[in-house]
Amino acid sequence: MKKHLSFLLILFFINTSFGQGIISGKILDGEFNDVLAFANIIVKGTTTGTTSDFDGKYSLEVGEGTYTIEYSFVGYQTKEITQVTVKNGEVKIIDITLNPSLASLDEVVISTTVSKNSESAVLSFQKNSVSLMDGLSLESIKKVGASDIASAVKTIPGVSVQGGKFVYVRGLGDRYTKSILNGMDIPGLDPDRNTLQLDIFPSQILENIVVIKSSTADQPADFTGGVVDIVTKDIPNRAEYSVSLGAGYNRDMHFNNNYIADKSSPTDILGFDNGLRSNPIPAAQEIPLPQQNANVNSILTRRFEKTLAPENNQSFMDYNFSVTAGDRFDIGDNKLGYLASISYRNETQYFDEYINGQIFRKDEANPSNYNLLLDRSQNGELGTNSVLISSLAGISLKTEKSKYRITALHIQNGESQASIFRLQNGIISSNQIKKDNLIYTERAISNLLLNGEHSLGAENQWKIDWRLSPSFATIYDKDFRVTPFRVSINSETGEEVYTIEPSESGDASRFYRNLEEINLVGKLAFENKHTLFGNEAKLKFGGGYAYKQRDFEVIRYSFPFINFNSAQFNGDPNQILLDENIYNEQTNSGVYLRKDSSPSDSFDSEITVASGYLSEQIKVLPWFNAILGVRFEKFELNYTGQRQDGSFFDGTTILDKSDFFPSANLIFDLQEDESQKIRASYSKTTARPSFKEASIAEIFDPISSNTFIGNIDLQPTYIDNFDLRFENYGENGDFFALSGFYKSFTDPIELSFIRRAYGQYTPLNLGDAEVFGGELELRKSLGFITGWEEFNFNFNVSIIESKQNYSEDERQGRLDNLREGETLDKTRQLQGQSPYLINFGITYEGKDNGWKSGFYYNTQGKTLQIVGAADIADVYTLPFHNLKFNVSKQFGKSRNSQISLSFENLLDDDIESVYQSFGTEDITYSKWSPGQKISLGYSLKF
Repeated sequence: MKKHLSFLLILFFINTSFGQGIISGKILDGEFNDVLAFANIIVKGTTTGTTSDFDGKYSLEVGEGTYTIEYSFVGYQTKEITQVTVKNGEVKIIDITLNPSLASLDEVVISTTVSKNSESAVLSFQKNSVSLMDGLSLESIKKVGASDIASAVKTIPGVSVQGGKFVYVRGLGDRYTKSILNGMDIPGLDPDRNTLQLDIFPSQILENIVVIKSSTADQPADFTGGVVDIVTKDIPNRAEYSVSLGAGYNRDMHFNNNYIADKSSPTDILGFDNGLRSNPIPAAQEIPLPQQNANVNSILTRRFEKTLAPENNQSFMDYNFSVTAGDRFDIGDNKLGYLASISYRNETQYFDEYINGQIFRKDEANPSNYNLLLDRSQNGELGTNSVLISSLAGISLKTEKSKYRITALHIQNGESQASIFRLQNGIISSNQIKKDNLIYTERAISNLLLNGEHSLGAENQWKIDWRLSPSFATIYDKDFRVTPFRVSINSETGEEVYTIEPSESGDASRFYRNLEEINLVGKLAFENKHTLFGNEAKLKFGGGYAYKQRDFEVIRYSFPFINFNSAQFNGDPNQILLDENIYNEQTNSGVYLRKDSSPSDSFDSEITVASGYLSEQIKVLPWFNAILGVRFEKFELNYTGQRQDGSFFDGTTILDKSDFFPSANLIFDLQEDESQKIRASYSKTTARPSFKEASIAEIFDPISSNTFIGNIDLQPTYIDNFDLRFENYGENGDFFALSGFYKSFTDPIELSFIRRAYGQYTPLNLGDAEVFGGELELRKSLGFITGWEEFNFNFNVSIIESKQNYSEDERQGRLDNLREGETLDKTRQLQGQSPYLINFGITYEGKDNGWKSGFYYNTQGKTLQIVGAADIADVYTLPFHNLKFNVSKQFGKSRNSQISLSFENLLDDDIESVYQSFGTEDITYSKWSPGQKISLGYSLKF
């Protein structure tokens, strides 16, 4: 152990010097959104040089000094980058775009000054993209000080993050945003969501994040707001090793003696349970009632872990570390490289005033009563601990014309949660319910990517890209323990009396929910550069197949009692399963075990998507580029499950849709250097029901006491998308864009409360909808102000308007419950749609002193979270104003060490959702305070 500590201390303080520096990067083809293979790179005035490989990448070793680097390719403008200063051991990243020369064989030299341009690499990729897109580089992520993708991606224009995990593009809900990994589908880790939670991906494994906002034929059809492509690190051009350590402190949450937690297993710290919380009853085990076989029931009851109540501990602060290693070797004329990364994050939260899932309704009998009536309130304290381990390993072999890559990713997440809530049922009784909850969720995802890229022909006219990506995801909700006590007041003493009343509070219960999902995804893509009608063109065609299968099972037990006075527990859940309280046949009293699982809680569902596409990109005029394409997808969903009434589906085809999805992207260059562009696009896309939505499942959530009801008749949503955008690319990373968009929805899917079934909600195809809006983005160096040469300004805002038509049932329900003086609008806001999004940042980056800092602000407008039903009012998420400050300092001869400090939620804002109803003030649906967090980090590259 001492050796390991010594090694870490050495890594923490060592500064390593190297005798050589490296200039590396990627060369892009300005004619098409593609790399430029076999381009020439030389150090001007010397014989030192190299060429880019077929992947457009290059690496050039130089001594310490300042150079001019020249990039050239036959038929393209030669570009010179001046004042390239390289220090010993430093890697200078320069990504360049070469444009065709106006006279095909005349040399045109363009000189510019180098800057740290890994951000410019993403901007260059965005500039040459055939679709409307935005991106975020690893350098930008580091500036923001984000530890995971979810924290970083919300700085992209039109992007917001819900619940700290789920990405919304252009304010649209998660069902309209698709998350993919390295261009391939990957299952999510939340059964209630249609997209992947992004907080599970640490920033250490990222190359960049790309958000595609307009569709092309080679993109999946099931997105509307955008596709978020998470691109993991590629094999490095040289030896690259790094270590990072970090810690975070929140005064409201950490080192708090009132923190409540579940009893932990020894392996919780590694993100999985060691069996402490496993179901002790075999699946095939019959559980007799005590009247049938008291001995067997008693034995089975005693198998369960007796801890049912949260215990008080002192909460610890957040901490994290990561290690990465990579290198590349020459094997003859080929290059073999590897990359490995592992990261660990442990985070603790505590909320002493946590409100969630309160139900209020309108007074149906009295339209003049504007106040909402309490149906159920729920508030209390909540403690969570989340452990996340991510590991990435890859091997790459690159030949002159091919590249082969194998990448394995595994993410392990264990989350323990303990809560004590007070519930008030305003309809049945004025008594309160005290509910103790213990939850442990174990999530894991394993993904393998097999990828081959090949260039064919003398001038690489053909490119072939094939990918195979199997994934396996599991979500095990292990041993949800819920113990409800009715709280009444002793009329004589005034003291609280705790009893378990099944008719009012329910019995003590335990839940085991298991979700397993397999994804098998394959793609084959072809590209061909050719001429069409005398113009340069690129043909793309290919296909893919995706198979997804999900098993979902809920096992539920309860612990009722016979001839037993539960008041003797005095509200302590840990008393319930003590040996002396378990059912005794002699006295015919005590607690016993009952299995309450329902067949409607579980299902087995399969989805297949077969796809093919064809597109043509043609340079119609020197200033006009057109990309026209069509995509075909055959979507099929098969379902196995049982209703509570006994009706059964056995592999029944619920949905079988074959659709064509056309797309057109037009790009107009307003300047010869392509610094100004107008983009116009049209595409047809879809949003499909999730596994559990297109089902007959009835899934009860023991914590919120809400029930999800599937809808077997649910149909896909179809969307027509129109985009128009002006872009201006300036020097030093300056950028300006102004966008407008319009989306028309047919049969949008929304979650809605079920009328007069309080606490139950279901997905529905509601009336047609439309969304239109605009985006403004500005990135500007402040060098035009004397003394501000090292400051940059970033600002983007999205203004969005949505109109959702009512279905007949929803319209009638709202009309029946209008308050006096209230009228019903023709339309309402679309669920999940934010009316505005604002991102602002001002950053400082010292060229010589190694200091970096920045202020970042992010917010979004009031968003319809849950659609009301008849007497249930709509629930809206209120704006959360997040202001963050980050500062870092690089030091060492080659600046291979860095210390960073960040401050989150400087405005100390709360996260809140409210009911909004005519004639009355907002009433809280859910609310908690994330507090203010201070994080300190250290990283070392060697």
